[in-house]
Amino acid sequence: MSAESPHKPLPSHKAVPGTGLQQVTEGPAPVTMSSSALCVMTDFRKVPVATIGPDATLSGATEEMIARGVRLLIVLEAGRVLGLITARDTQGERPIQMVRERGVRHDDLRVRDLMAPLESMDLLDLNRVMHAEVGDIVATLKNWGRQHALVGEKDPATGATHIRGVFSATQIGRQLGLQVQTFDVARTFAEIQSALSKKY
Repeated sequence: MSAESPHKPLPSHKAVPGTGLQQVTEGPAPVTMSSSALCVMTDFRKVPVATIGPDATLSGATEEMIARGVRLLIVLEAGRVLGLITARDTQGERPIQMVRERGVRHDDLRVRDLMAPLESMDLLDLNRVMHAEVGDIVATLKNWGRQHALVGEKDPATGATHIRGVFSATQIGRQLGLQVQTFDVARTFAEIQSALSKKY
């Protein structure tokens, strides 16, 4: 004889005429500089990460960014992270300089030519991020002079580090209620600072 299930059906009642429909009463809490940093982190456990191979063309990388609505792609080969490439890398001055220096066509350049290699990337530790505020992330990006910051998480069982998420200055600006659309890092933070001083 099988053991009786601990789960029981719930009691119910008939719907009555005039029953209404609950509507959304409140949206997500507004993000401020003192909000938890996790509010503005793109968590790769919740959002699929946008990736590209190292041998893709720059135009292919740009098209992938546009299709995914992002400005950064993780460069992946055989499941290993090789680096990252941003819209600034594919559309800024660097490709033009490289074409001149190497005497090649723009179409000859590949993602591996302009990506930031893994060894050169700074990772923020997830444990620190969990106790940080949005303002701390803005200060970090400003200090680095970068649009993006990657977040690493160490697997306690294996000791291996995985890239868990990313911060984007543009996205942070958007969540703070600002319009920040520029490749110019200094200008991005000047816009955030200026708009915040008017808001708060």
